[in-house]
Amino acid sequence: MQLVIDFLVGANQILTAGIAITAFSLLLYSLTFNLRDRVARAFAGLLFFVTVVYFCEAVANTASAVSVALWLRLQWMGIAFIPVTYLHFTDALLSTVGQPSRGRRRLAIRLLYVMAGTFLFAALFTDILVYDPVIETSTAHLKAGPLLPVFMVYFLGSLSWAAWNFVRAYRRTQTPTTRRRMIYLMTSAAAPAVGTFPFLLLAGPTAELHPLIFWSLAVGMNLAVAALLAAMAYAVAFFGVITTDRVVKSRLFQWLLRGPFVATMVLMVYYLVNRFGPELPGYSPRLLPIPLIATLLLVQFVITLVRLPIERALFYGTDSTELHRLQLLEQRLLTSGDLRQFLESVLAGLCDRLRIPSAFIAAFSADGHLEYEVSLGEGAPPRSQAELAPFTLERVQRADLHAGNGHSAAHPVREGLFVWGDYWVLPLRTTNSGEPLGLLGLRVRAEPLDSEELDILGALSDRATAALEDRRLQHEVFQALDRLLPQIEEIQRLRASAQPSGAQSVAAPDSVIQSAELTALIKNALTHYWGGPKLTDSPLMRLRVVEQALREHDGDTANALRAVLRQAIERIKPEGQRKFTAEWILYNILEMKFLQNRRVRDVALRLAVSEADLYRKQRAAIEQVARAIVVMESELAEQAETVGQGTAV
Repeated sequence: MQLVIDFLVGANQILTAGIAITAFSLLLYSLTFNLRDRVARAFAGLLFFVTVVYFCEAVANTASAVSVALWLRLQWMGIAFIPVTYLHFTDALLSTVGQPSRGRRRLAIRLLYVMAGTFLFAALFTDILVYDPVIETSTAHLKAGPLLPVFMVYFLGSLSWAAWNFVRAYRRTQTPTTRRRMIYLMTSAAAPAVGTFPFLLLAGPTAELHPLIFWSLAVGMNLAVAALLAAMAYAVAFFGVITTDRVVKSRLFQWLLRGPFVATMVLMVYYLVNRFGPELPGYSPRLLPIPLIATLLLVQFVITLVRLPIERALFYGTDSTELHRLQLLEQRLLTSGDLRQFLESVLAGLCDRLRIPSAFIAAFSADGHLEYEVSLGEGAPPRSQAELAPFTLERVQRADLHAGNGHSAAHPVREGLFVWGDYWVLPLRTTNSGEPLGLLGLRVRAEPLDSEELDILGALSDRATAALEDRRLQHEVFQALDRLLPQIEEIQRLRASAQPSGAQSVAAPDSVIQSAELTALIKNALTHYWGGPKLTDSPLMRLRVVEQALREHDGDTANALRAVLRQAIERIKPEGQRKFTAEWILYNILEMKFLQNRRVRDVALRLAVSEADLYRKQRAAIEQVARAIVVMESELAEQAETVGQGTAV
């Protein structure tokens, strides 16, 4: 019997700490992903007070007799505020489903917050609410004071009002999806109330008289609270987001696995080692970090192995094949940096194997211009486009290569390999059509290439060709994504309007201004300034300044948005005659790159900055354009309000 009780006591201590960890982890999740939504913010407050209750209880169960009273009193920070925070949460829920407070509900909640603060003061500094801790059978609690009945009225009254708000919110839902999620929320919402209710103040010496019953109920209740708390977080996770259900589920699942689950496993091992370790031969407290670190690494390893299969089984459904292909694309994608590193390794291999001091690879861009990708070794060609002028796409296609700029005439050394000045040049062509992708250049050496070296050249040049061909195919994929992403974003916004939290904001012009994506929307529109879906399908079309510009451009939405963007850019233009100084650099970047549609390399060369520095300054410039558009929108709103007041007078 005692062994079972000891097991239940240990399990309860682990569960109590685990719930504190879970609540805190879910609080961080809410603060990270959907803090902009009012329901999520209220839920974050509720999670904070749940964390306080369980953290203080976990510490009090292991604290000394001197400090246990302090932790039990601090626990009332959560107990006192959870009822009103619960009511605040349901008030936000009612507002989300279209029944906002007319003032009375908001005033009542504020008064209840004051009452909660009064109860907290009484618990911390007086004995009229609780007093004198009692420690019995591995648990501790305070005794009830004369003010406890008043607190019970406040606690149960607030929760009853919150329950009625849940019912009202459920009645206002219309679709099966929102009704199902509301049922999840209503069912799981019992967790904070049940888990933080001060039962021991009313139950008295139950733990001492019936320890097996008490600890069985305590463990069962904590298990239920942990499960319901996760279910409640799942229901709230869909508020204020425009991502798909699959993404929300997968993100929350990973968060719970990597955070609360791992921490609880480590905590369990810590408890078991402290409890049974001294009974083992050769045990030393200095060895404790070893099982903890081993548990942490092992659990993370297991999660890495099983996470994706579990996600595919639970969340992907019939879409698993498509999602698996997208994951493969992400893993195998060649970025510009990846391509440059790979081509550098190819050139390094050629230089080492063929004993050649320098080499280069140049690639044809989409407009047919040849540009250096990689140059390697001593005396490698400078990154000057003038040197590559003889190699136009048409000449390489018909193998009619002529040097120039002082170089000797190009002539074949072997099939496909030509001498150009100090370099052997090999055109790199696609496997199927033979279309030129670029040129591979090797500095000429005194000895001719033998058959083995030519084979090495052919093998490594094939690798470079494959990389350039993959990059071209990926560029086509990116172009398709650029056309598709604005439509996907719009679909997600429309989908969000079907959620309780999204219907009021999707069509509002102010939602664009208040969106955290405003800078990204402006960047997309500027990228397609001279035509493209990121301009014509941009959510910026809902701005008042764009609607006003429509009247000036005969209803042409693209021209109207262009005019607004140009006006915003002009607002950040410094006074005086245009110069190419640091003061003008942000305006010059916007004007040259987007309005004149110049290439990045040309703009960087003209402004005497590196391409990386250009991109950093471009971000700052676009942020200034965003601020200018916000000012333009607010000025127009104030002007409309002034006109409306004048009309009313």
